[in-house]
Amino acid sequence: MLLYSKRIPLMFPVNFLWGAATSAYQIEGDPLAAGAGASIWHQFAHQPGRIANGDTGDIACGHYRRWAEDVALMAELGLTAYRFSVAWGRVLPNGSGAVNQAGLDFYRRLIDALCERGITPMLTLYHWDLPQALQERGGWQHPDSPAWFADYAEVLIRAVDDRVPLWITLNEPWVVTVPGHLEGIHAPGLQNRAATPRVAHHLLLAHAAAVTVYRALGRHQIGLAVNLEPQFPASASAADQTAARRRDAFINRWFLDPLLLGSYPPELQEIFGADWPNFPANELARIHGIPDFIGVNYYSRGLVRADATEQTLGARRIKPQNAPCTTMGWEIYPAGLTETLLGLRERYGEVPLYITENGAAFIDADLQAGVINDAARVNYLETHLRAAQMALAQGVDLRGYFVWSLFDNFEWAEGYAQRFGMIHIDSHHGKRTFKRSAHWYREFIQRGGF
Repeated sequence: MLLYSKRIPLMFPVNFLWGAATSAYQIEGDPLAAGAGASIWHQFAHQPGRIANGDTGDIACGHYRRWAEDVALMAELGLTAYRFSVAWGRVLPNGSGAVNQAGLDFYRRLIDALCERGITPMLTLYHWDLPQALQERGGWQHPDSPAWFADYAEVLIRAVDDRVPLWITLNEPWVVTVPGHLEGIHAPGLQNRAATPRVAHHLLLAHAAAVTVYRALGRHQIGLAVNLEPQFPASASAADQTAARRRDAFINRWFLDPLLLGSYPPELQEIFGADWPNFPANELARIHGIPDFIGVNYYSRGLVRADATEQTLGARRIKPQNAPCTTMGWEIYPAGLTETLLGLRERYGEVPLYITENGAAFIDADLQAGVINDAARVNYLETHLRAAQMALAQGVDLRGYFVWSLFDNFEWAEGYAQRFGMIHIDSHHGKRTFKRSAHWYREFIQRGGF
């Protein structure tokens, strides 16, 4: 890895995108307003015991009502790009069929406001909130789910592609697949080992179908965002090294190999055994295709130890001794971001990349003199931006960086207990307050580097 010194200025390209990221269910609130249809996350969050402290996304950050104020905050922060997702059920309450014009108009107004402020919209079509009506028809297990997604994508592409230059089909399909359908800790809360590979396959077919529609109708760029973490064996033992390779296939290569290389990693058949289907060659050919870019969501690495008691992988992730961690329990390992970006180029070739999520949850200091001093988050962002710059310096085609997240929001199964935001949201009145990290990021953007 290229070494660096804090004394050497590290600048980013002039046209590099500086952004922050959110998702619809996590920030919007009012999930059923103006004719919107319920999503699987609305359904899931209202089931007792599913979410920490019984939290839901009913109010969240109130962005649905305060979007204009929030866009003004983005401009004050100096963002040149904003990554957000569309709630499928706001636009198509039943998942397909009639368009809800009120829901579509909400996103039109948001996009118009971003463009007026000179903030590039990056639109994510699917950030986990499948319409409940489609779940009741089988959800992502249903073979028609890729067609449902393509029809939904077409509605959005026809409506706003003239103002949206960057599109993401799916956010972290691995999370939809494993926590949602294998472990049952995310919506729709299923634990169905046999169905899990088919869910992943249908998600990839959905991505491919949406890309086909986009390339027929759209005029800009479309990709997908995946969660990646380099995997390291906990020791030099053969068992730990095998376990790390298996976990790498399970997390990092499950979705990228079929997309970029045309086949699934062979380790997946070993992991799932008889539950791994014999996918048709024509479907694999449909999936195989180079996207315009890959979005990388990076938070930590995996340190892996073989463990026969772990039924799925025969491996478990462990915490290094004395390593700094976020309140999510994730090791803070900036070098892993450089390794991930370089590893993508080595395995898949020259594909343009964006860091579409990077950030950390911490217990923030109390508000003092109008500022929350989240020094730990500032350090996290600084060290990871240095790691991103190291990849750039070694020739990686990296085009933008998006902090997760703009706001303290509804953090899925963790509810509001985990705070990732650069902007604090008062839970009683919704007041927005810049944390120190927001001020730091604004100054960083103004400089264009270290």
